[in-house]
Amino acid sequence: MNSSTFLESQSKAKPVPLYVVTGDEAFLRRQVQTALRRIVLGAEDDGFGVSIHAGESATWSAVVNDLQTMPFLAPRRLVVVEGGDSFVSRERARLEKYVAEVVGKKDPSGVLLLDVNTWLGTTKLAKATPDAWVIQCKAPNSHQLPQWCVSWCIGQTGKQLSAAAAKLLVDLVGSEMGVLDQEMQKLSVYIGAAPKIEVKDVDELVGRSRSESTWQIFDLVSAGKTAEALDFLTRLLDQGEEPMKLLGAFSAQLRRLAQTTRLSAQGVGLGEALTRAGVPNFPAARTGAEALLKHLGRRRLDRVYDWLLELDVGLKGGSQLPHHAQLERFIIRLARPRS
Repeated sequence: MNSSTFLESQSKAKPVPLYVVTGDEAFLRRQVQTALRRIVLGAEDDGFGVSIHAGESATWSAVVNDLQTMPFLAPRRLVVVEGGDSFVSRERARLEKYVAEVVGKKDPSGVLLLDVNTWLGTTKLAKATPDAWVIQCKAPNSHQLPQWCVSWCIGQTGKQLSAAAAKLLVDLVGSEMGVLDQEMQKLSVYIGAAPKIEVKDVDELVGRSRSESTWQIFDLVSAGKTAEALDFLTRLLDQGEEPMKLLGAFSAQLRRLAQTTRLSAQGVGLGEALTRAGVPNFPAARTGAEALLKHLGRRRLDRVYDWLLELDVGLKGGSQLPHHAQLERFIIRLARPRS
């Protein structure tokens, strides 16, 4: 079962003897585990019904002892093995026997939760474990993230998030789901009683500060001041700005410029092209956009999508270069004189 399906149906879920939570998205794993605690221990969970074991040091006897201990001030016992990959490897035979014993058991007094990075479906243990007990926490593909934001926002905040606002939010923030959730929570408070979060809300709350920092770098880039632009980038990173957030801000601005270039080539006037592309209509933004358009030129703007994709893949682990080095290389590409 994927995590989205599980989280959407959690209110109807009944406890089962074993859960396996696996996948590469830490935010979804935290959400799933929080929901499982509520399912197993109830809304009044006070922590007395939970015991947690570290996977590297957990022993089978200790885990089973906790599973068999009668719950105190809780309807059940929840036994969590965190980082459980090594535990599963060591105790695979015992886990296979345990699964065979508990399959079909209803309303268990003790529930085992295995938190693992990988769960190979080809193993005997995985084949014996019902699919509904295994919850896969995998991040959506980048093109699916805006739709995930739309669904997540209405479910978590009760506010609608327009499709265009969701796309802008992902462009500005990046693909880290925990950060996207935080921004949606802030946006739901920001709009007050309004039922829907629109593009202007995302731009005002999320985009403005990042846009200002981004345009400061781009002002230096368009002036050919490569060293100063790199120094500014270093200051942002030293102040704790996350590389993926910077990429989101760069991407949002450069995609607008690339779209402006395409519209201009179709005969649309520059001012109208900037407006259609979503460049804010205030003097500093328009002046900065026009200067950067002139500096980059059509050839580089035609390649900017490929460069952004390369940087996105690299920051997500596709490059051995440090994050700051990848960002610096990107800035240098933009700042060098037109050829």
